[in-house]
Amino acid sequence: MSYRAGKIQSLSKSSISLEGKSQEDLKEIFNDLLIGGMHGVCSSFYEEGQKPGDQLEEEQIRRRLTILKPYTKWIRSFSCTEGNELIPKIAKEMGIKTMVGAWLGDDPEINEKEIKGLIQLANKGYVDIAAVGNEVMYREDLTEEELLGFMQRVKKALPEDIPMGYVDAYYEFTQRPKITDACDVILTNCYPYWEGCDIDYSLMYMKQMYYQARDAGKGKPVIITETGWPSQGEGLRGAMPSHENAMKYFINTQSWASEEDIPVFYFSSFDESWKQGAEGVVGAYWGIWDKNEELKFQSVLTASS
Repeated sequence: MSYRAGKIQSLSKSSISLEGKSQEDLKEIFNDLLIGGMHGVCSSFYEEGQKPGDQLEEEQIRRRLTILKPYTKWIRSFSCTEGNELIPKIAKEMGIKTMVGAWLGDDPEINEKEIKGLIQLANKGYVDIAAVGNEVMYREDLTEEELLGFMQRVKKALPEDIPMGYVDAYYEFTQRPKITDACDVILTNCYPYWEGCDIDYSLMYMKQMYYQARDAGKGKPVIITETGWPSQGEGLRGAMPSHENAMKYFINTQSWASEEDIPVFYFSSFDESWKQGAEGVVGAYWGIWDKNEELKFQSVLTASS
């Protein structure tokens, strides 16, 4: 989530038109792109009734990674504690590449466990990209200097061939050049939805988010670490959740990413009910699969084949 009141815009015209397509048409296009494969997807492995702080078990991680494996080259995890450290281990076993995150917040003891966990996983060969923190500046959980200290510590401890970065909203990399300079790779979250953008203009707007992060990086590689669109819930200005809009956003994003060779981690793999607490009802409906691990936008053709 990267919502900020001062960044709201409501846009109305489309740069890529899916106008006139029926729900079934959209489902078929969606499924064709999904079967063709995503670059990456964000992990969401908490089952119904679970939330951060609960222990993830190997069985549920293995089951959900088995569902995702045919459709993605990479998996992004967000933490190195409470069972999340099993995600990159099992993913590597399955031949899936990993972006592994240390979740940093305002608890020094947890931060220390996360940093040590990330370093340990990297030195055991389970990490392809190391992400030190996620939207810490957005949440104001740490000072810039505290975050830089963690980044420098991880960088020194990593094998030389593992790039290190920090994940945040695209505009943070313009506003915080010290953090941008410390990254090997720019890891940017791009959410037109959270800035109130109408679905018809969302692809063009997302491109501008990406270009801003790319320009801030001054030649460093840039990865979109989160982008997506909810299928249910309350709207935000011009941005309206629906199954149709979720499919359109996925189709536009995956098509552009493929054409332009932009690495994108789609948010998210499975719906998770616990997210309603922080983000409202809409927070529970960002998955490609629902909370019961069923594909949400399956076409009649795909279902019968």
